[in-house]
Amino acid sequence: MSRIDTFVAPRPNPALIRAMTSVNRIVMLRGVPGFRDLLPFNRLAGLRGVSNVRHIDLPHADLERLKASCGAEKATFITPNHPEFFTDWMIDKEIVSQVSPLTASWATNGVVNGLGRLMQKFWLANNLIAQIPGNSGAAKEHSVAWALKGHGVLLHPEGGVGWHSNVVAPLLPGAVEMGLEALKRGRATDPDFKVWIAPVVWKLAFTGNVEAALAKECAYVEKNLKIERQATDTLPQRIHHVYSTLLARDEAASGMPSDEGATYAERRQALVAELGRRLGESISFDAAITDTAELLRHARRWQRENTDDPERQRQVRALADTIQRLQRVGPWAAANPRITQEETAEHLKRVRNDYCRGGLRDTINRFIPQPAGPRCAHIRVPDPLGLHEYPGSIDDAVAELHRRMQETVTSTVTELAAKGSFIFYPNPFYRH
Repeated sequence: MSRIDTFVAPRPNPALIRAMTSVNRIVMLRGVPGFRDLLPFNRLAGLRGVSNVRHIDLPHADLERLKASCGAEKATFITPNHPEFFTDWMIDKEIVSQVSPLTASWATNGVVNGLGRLMQKFWLANNLIAQIPGNSGAAKEHSVAWALKGHGVLLHPEGGVGWHSNVVAPLLPGAVEMGLEALKRGRATDPDFKVWIAPVVWKLAFTGNVEAALAKECAYVEKNLKIERQATDTLPQRIHHVYSTLLARDEAASGMPSDEGATYAERRQALVAELGRRLGESISFDAAITDTAELLRHARRWQRENTDDPERQRQVRALADTIQRLQRVGPWAAANPRITQEETAEHLKRVRNDYCRGGLRDTINRFIPQPAGPRCAHIRVPDPLGLHEYPGSIDDAVAELHRRMQETVTSTVTELAAKGSFIFYPNPFYRH
């Protein structure tokens, strides 16, 4: 097996972790006071703060709630939402530094193992657990053992980043499954052993008007993707036009007519349904099962188990990748008549990640996306889920975890909107 697909247990270095906590706080999040707002220094990400998160809003009661779930003689699995790439680990690290500094964090194997031997050693010393697609048994075993030692284990139950911070995507069951295994092992020696699933959610809000910076980024996307700008369009309308044009290209590539009278959501759903039908036929998937997520899981399994036909592999991969990409703009995009600057920024980051490829600038953006301006991270901690006292099934526990996370995200967004923290625009996805 290649290094990228080989699990190596983390070797946490407490001194390095403490040092990186300070580096993260200053260089990655808040920036250097005196330089972060001063030209030309504020153009340097390390002085401005790479993620440009100037303020952390974490109420004392929420912090104490999370602290109470962590520590010795219990196992804790911390499950943050996953609205943004790169900033995710920076904020997560800031949180765990205050409640359980030696928390182990799951990360993609491309980050932990895929950047060379020296970087792998660095990430393992920072207590990162490499997630190996299709072969996560060793990572789960290590996580359970580490949690039983009284240290936290952090993983994002949404899986990959969706760039939709107001909506929590369907959750994966890994944290609950590992929690139940930890409970079984803990109860073998201590009948009162407790296991907590501790959800955390955060919402990023710009601290001012960043429309000019967003318009500049949108112009870059339009030029990169060769999409003509409509002179009278507002910024959200320009983004809608970008997505509509890209959808038309996907329709043309698939041989499907584009229904100009249909909304973006209707066209997208029709294309996903047709590509799903083709994918199902390619892998002999039961057509009666209409769950697209299950279809994609089956397709990934099929690719792992059928490597003797390269051409068919290519076709299956192309269909699955296109469906997955199209689904990243879900029904939530058209749910509300207004759209915020933050949601506009998320649309831009998503389209850059999914469609803008080839150049160094776009590669850097995928790994270290740069925000349009200074932000505040509003962090909230829903009630933890005690598996030691939860009577339901794994599916029930995952559904309950999702409910708590979504309710807290929604209440946080409502609270911020009432305070005037958002700038709103008419949402062109709402009717088009």
